[in-house]
Amino acid sequence: MSQSGKNGLTYSDAGVDIDAGNLMVEKIKPAVRSTRRPGADGEIGGFGGLFDLKAAGFKDPVLVAANDGVGTKLKIAIDADRHDTVGIDLVAMCVNDLVVQGAEPLFFLDYFATGKLDPEQGAAIVEGIAEGCRQAGCALIGGETAEMPGMYSHGDYDLAGFAVGAAERGQLLPAGDIAEGDVILGLASSGVHSNGYSLVRKIVTLSGLAWDAPAPFDSAKSLGEALLTPTKIYVKPLLKAIRETGAIKALAHITGGGFPENIPRVLPKHLAAEIDLDAVKAPAVFSWLAKTGGVEAKEMLRTFNCGVGMIAVVPADKADTVASALSAEGETVFRLGRMVAREEGTAGTIYKGTLAL
Repeated sequence: MSQSGKNGLTYSDAGVDIDAGNLMVEKIKPAVRSTRRPGADGEIGGFGGLFDLKAAGFKDPVLVAANDGVGTKLKIAIDADRHDTVGIDLVAMCVNDLVVQGAEPLFFLDYFATGKLDPEQGAAIVEGIAEGCRQAGCALIGGETAEMPGMYSHGDYDLAGFAVGAAERGQLLPAGDIAEGDVILGLASSGVHSNGYSLVRKIVTLSGLAWDAPAPFDSAKSLGEALLTPTKIYVKPLLKAIRETGAIKALAHITGGGFPENIPRVLPKHLAAEIDLDAVKAPAVFSWLAKTGGVEAKEMLRTFNCGVGMIAVVPADKADTVASALSAEGETVFRLGRMVAREEGTAGTIYKGTLAL
């Protein structure tokens, strides 16, 4: 039936379905409710999310904020049609950046944009976000779902996340007393996390494998499923270790740029991180990526976490105490290196040993 008259158009004729948006909001309410914590107990649907710092137990807090996305890992989720884990990645990339400053993540907001809203797909994504929030102990207090026909190709979507945390004044990291001889502990990653996926996708294209083919580095999973392994959320173990030991001087989240870009961000200019590459046990996925793509070790270390998702700088005499506290919370911890004097004009990260790929 043709449009009658110039005023006959509706929003849904333009490709935006308000009813689909409302249906998605109803679908996600239980997931959102499951993330409640002291300081946040409101329902979604208002114009802004509320948080009560006093109810969360803070006396003189400094707020710390971070935002991030999931990058082109989303293309794998779309192509493999698996949407239940990228929300965990979204939260992880934000909250891991908060905890490195000694902050406890308090609340999270998400932005989900798509060309055509599929309420089932949207709900699966938000349920992943809620799972990430539960793992991090923060409340999902709001978000935005934007249906934008013409901006995104059919089936495509994008995600962004915003997290706010707090630390008591005077307890932020890095501490000012990082010294030569301090030990660098490495915390194992769960895999590729959420960086370098444009290169990952290029290597998969070179391999000629389909997303539903068995993963060459993990025969129990399809390639798509294995590469969608969510980013590890280190928040609860690290907060516990910070509070119990009082010995963590600095933390660095190993994201895009790997060791050379991320570790120097938390170090004083007169010190460098000496990394023992022999201590790194790179998961099989990294060996497969390096071999299939012909990627050199130096490029691997600049692009990927190579098996180390987080590092901690601790005094040498407290290294075992901190490692034990983290191991007790389920982390795989190893001595990765130490702090050494840095000459002006030299790199903030230096290597010894060889990365076993």
